[in-house]
Amino acid sequence: MKSNLILLLVLSVFALSCKEVQTNLKYENPETKIIFLHHSTGKNVWYGDVEQNKRFNFTESMCLVPRLLKEYNDLNEKKISIEERSFPLGKQYAWKNYPYDYYNIWVKNAGDKPYMEEPTLEMLTKEYNIIIFKHCFPVSNILEDDGTPDVNSEKKTLANYKLQYDTLKSKLHEFPNTQFIVWTGAALVEAKTNPGNAQRAVEFSNWVKEQWDEPGDNIEIFDFREIETEGGLYLKPEYAMDAKGDPHPNMLISEKAAKLFVEKIIEIVE
Repeated sequence: MKSNLILLLVLSVFALSCKEVQTNLKYENPETKIIFLHHSTGKNVWYGDVEQNKRFNFTESMCLVPRLLKEYNDLNEKKISIEERSFPLGKQYAWKNYPYDYYNIWVKNAGDKPYMEEPTLEMLTKEYNIIIFKHCFPVSNILEDDGTPDVNSEKKTLANYKLQYDTLKSKLHEFPNTQFIVWTGAALVEAKTNPGNAQRAVEFSNWVKEQWDEPGDNIEIFDFREIETEGGLYLKPEYAMDAKGDPHPNMLISEKAAKLFVEKIIEIVE
């Protein structure tokens, strides 16, 4: 009985001393409010050097992206807030964030009310000054064009992606007082794609940077693909969770990307 009481006391102290990792950076009356819309790849970068499987710590801990921004705020007496959110959530709307899905939610079903529980741009731009969004790595498995490009098609072809991005750009331009940051597509490991699809992923990324992006508008590009591939076709094996099958970025590249990501945000804010 005595040993059970001691064990219960130890477990109680342990539970009270553990603190959940802080994921967002918020202030009262922030100068700038930022939202980052992502799925699992973005979450890895958001956490950076904090292991996601260690949800609780004995000491206060903050995900790397908001921590770095807080350091900047403290040094420069700023109040820039940043939050993250899975988008789409995968409840009513499926867990898919390809070009078609942003087009579908933000262009085709635009308005002041959520579409299948997902916030539209009309809603997000009322709350945030900077909106950042990205795709997860399956976006890079780009198929050959079928000769019938269709903005309303979910088929992952270059032609469809470009149509969807062009309509997205027109939509983003409707909110000139909001800054948008778009990530280039996360890369796949070689084992999860083929040379043709990977080359088309490079082509799409280059098109986004060199043709779709317009200087002087309210859209900026964060070249995540270049960080992951260093100019190659695939996510570098040393940057993958598992080069044989899991294209999620590991802690090594997530930490590097998080620092470059915050640098990009600060550059835009300044």
